[in-house]
Amino acid sequence: MPTHTYRASAYLAAAGRLGIGLLIGSDRKQALSDHAPGRTIALDFAEPDAAAQSVRAAVGARPLAGIVATDDDTVVLAAQLAARLGVNGNTVESAGATRDKRRMRELLAARWVPSPAFRIFPIGIEPGEAAREVRYPCVLKPVCLSASRGVIRSNDPEEFALAYTRIRSILADPVIHMREGEAAEAVLVEDYVEGVEVAVEGLIEDGVLRVLAIFDKPDPLEGPFFEETLYVTPSVLPDGRQAEIERVARDGAAALGLRTGAVHAELRLEASGPAVLIEMAARSIGGLCSRSLRFIEERTACSPDRVLPALAQSISLEELILRQAAGLPTRAWRRESAATGVLMIPIPRPGVLEEVAGGAAACSVAGIEDLVVSIPAGQRVVPLPEGDRYLGFLFARGETPTAVEEALRAAHSRLEIRIRPE
Repeated sequence: MPTHTYRASAYLAAAGRLGIGLLIGSDRKQALSDHAPGRTIALDFAEPDAAAQSVRAAVGARPLAGIVATDDDTVVLAAQLAARLGVNGNTVESAGATRDKRRMRELLAARWVPSPAFRIFPIGIEPGEAAREVRYPCVLKPVCLSASRGVIRSNDPEEFALAYTRIRSILADPVIHMREGEAAEAVLVEDYVEGVEVAVEGLIEDGVLRVLAIFDKPDPLEGPFFEETLYVTPSVLPDGRQAEIERVARDGAAALGLRTGAVHAELRLEASGPAVLIEMAARSIGGLCSRSLRFIEERTACSPDRVLPALAQSISLEELILRQAAGLPTRAWRRESAATGVLMIPIPRPGVLEEVAGGAAACSVAGIEDLVVSIPAGQRVVPLPEGDRYLGFLFARGETPTAVEEALRAAHSRLEIRIRPE
């Protein structure tokens, strides 16, 4: 996991509940390494051979069951380490395809998985020239970034040129160049797909994707930027549409060659057309959003005249992922029946965060379970499309998806976000 991840505490807690050993490899020395000696190591993400040697030395004679990537920044390294250390994992090629939008589009098209038509342009091309070669509306996005960073809709050549210039400025960041290399030298332009958007959370077992949850996104994502806010599950879409979503996601995972581990996908549903696969990542849902998912083990208890379901204590998504990586059973675990959701609190404007006020009022809304402000006061904040973070997360639970959505909207309306201009 990268040091900037939100996921460390969730995975540590899951490993503790399971009673398995967890070795954390990150790109810098972790602050917790002094308190948990032998459980964290620093790895050079750009040198997989050296990283594999470091893992071997840290593991010693203990058996290594599996390797889990927590974030986009580590999915390729996880595949490289799995190959070098002889444990189950995705191939380097399949993991790399989830990080390279050009390769992803090529593989999906080759297997006839519904996905947007696309073009690739070099970052140095004159924007007006590229603008004459595409259909409108279209969506421009960097080949290599995630979390909607740099994703911009354009409706005409003038908007296209402005968006292209803006993306070029984002990709000029030396940190991105150092991390992404040649992938930071291209822009993908794809047809805009009209329709509602959903997210799919899944786990690939024996090469087949098992869908764990479908999240509806009640807020329209029509551009010009695509800042995600509300995720609510279970989906209220008709059963037939949900089955189609699962089929397209499953076909997409197979087309990319993914064979194990967590998957997070984004799809669009055209009003009179198929489900269209927009993105697929070889990791679980980002940020703290996994807190909106809990899983129950379904067992059977026999009685004289019938078989009744017996429910065990719920577990987190991270625990389910670690169970699979450790070779423990996962098939019997299903998402709980309650409706749940998360609201990713957007950054309304750039500046320096002074305060997120109104937390107590927001948490007093019926159905709200928690509020987490993940950016400390005093830090500079940047909204999309340049930024890649949210102010925090609101979590809710209720009897119906509608009740959850209403609770999240009401709680968000009670927050007062104070940002000082720079």
